[in-house]
Amino acid sequence: MTSTADHPLLFLDVDGPLIPFGSPVDRPEIAADGTLTSVDQGNPLLARLDPGIGASLMALGCPLVWATTWMDQANEVVAPRVGLPRLPVMEWPDACVEEGPRGLHWKTRSLVEWADGRPFIWVDDEISAMDRLWVADGHPAPALLHRVDPAKGLVDADFHALAGWLSTVAPR
Repeated sequence: MTSTADHPLLFLDVDGPLIPFGSPVDRPEIAADGTLTSVDQGNPLLARLDPGIGASLMALGCPLVWATTWMDQANEVVAPRVGLPRLPVMEWPDACVEEGPRGLHWKTRSLVEWADGRPFIWVDDEISAMDRLWVADGHPAPALLHRVDPAKGLVDADFHALAGWLSTVAPR
């Protein structure tokens, strides 16, 4: 049996993959007194989170890492709503300057540095062909840069693609 340390990392964005932008009308949580809950007042898009998606992510068997501008708020606000434990959080450079070839996402270099030669999956809605080329050229281990449709968020087809890739890279 292999430990999760042997499995690829899974870097996870929030906006787009977990909070889809094309969801039906928001259904904010209403308190017993008829007011909106404080979390929804802060961000009504949180009503779009699927409370069961955490179990699907955990079932992949990968160590999960937040790769989002939500930073540690992903642990405080998102994780409890989707059934995830506290996760490590990517620390972004102070200035998210675009270095490298035109079209390279500002997250890409940091993700490759964090992976440190280890296989990884990056789930985001802003992945480009340039990101794929740059990672393929500069990262020594297998990597899956999985672009999620931001209108739908993570759906069953995405989980099948992630699990399929994992079965070839880190068979159970």
